[in-house]
Amino acid sequence: MFKILKYSFFDLMRSRWSYVYFMFYLLLGFVLLFLNNDISKAVITLMNIIIVLVPLIATIFGVMYYYNSKEFTELLLAQPVKRTSIFLGQYLGVAGSLTLSLIFGLGIPFLCYGLFRSMVIWDFALLLVVGGFLTMIFTALAFNISLSNENKIKGFGYAVLMWLFLAVIYDGIFLVSLIVFEEYPLDNFSLAATMLNPIDLSRTLILLKLDISALLGYTGAVFKQFFGTNLGFLVSLGTLILWTVLPISRLMLKSKRKDF
Repeated sequence: MFKILKYSFFDLMRSRWSYVYFMFYLLLGFVLLFLNNDISKAVITLMNIIIVLVPLIATIFGVMYYYNSKEFTELLLAQPVKRTSIFLGQYLGVAGSLTLSLIFGLGIPFLCYGLFRSMVIWDFALLLVVGGFLTMIFTALAFNISLSNENKIKGFGYAVLMWLFLAVIYDGIFLVSLIVFEEYPLDNFSLAATMLNPIDLSRTLILLKLDISALLGYTGAVFKQFFGTNLGFLVSLGTLILWTVLPISRLMLKSKRKDF
């Protein structure tokens, strides 16, 4: 598995798109830190970009890598190598390369500005952790979608639709539900609905860490009461881990049963 991981990792790191992804965050970090005197505002801006862009890039890269390396994967399947090792190695290679591009792309500007000595480092660290989780989650979901669809066009379509639903449509349905059922107690519903969407959960954690829960809108007080506590933070982090583990488990199970 480690040989496959190493091959997938360096194969993507040599790709020009990895350099573009890295340079985008590098330039973005320098520009935001140069234009903002308040580092918290820069972190909020980065959050708004990362919450949407990281899942999209992870989804597209995951789907593209699976379909582009399909012939190579079939060649590996003919060898005495476990199927789970092949797909898990490829997944970790893709997710690892994207995560490193994100960490170094944003970390270098913060390092150059000497912000690692201030307390804002904890907000920035949480931002990188959330970005890493979103990368792993959506890369795993992309691999699952690709593995379930032989047709490349359908695979891309379902993957983009999945990202669009979780990033945009889900929030709309959530807000409409809150308005329609405003006469009912919606505390537990709001918490459950947030935890069922990794993008919303990530956004909530960052906003609460920055102590600007007012931006959460209708259910801000509920989130502040639950997610603002240490127990809530641990539960939320555990939920993100679960969001990562479940798609990987299905990927390994699906790879064992799929007839290539």
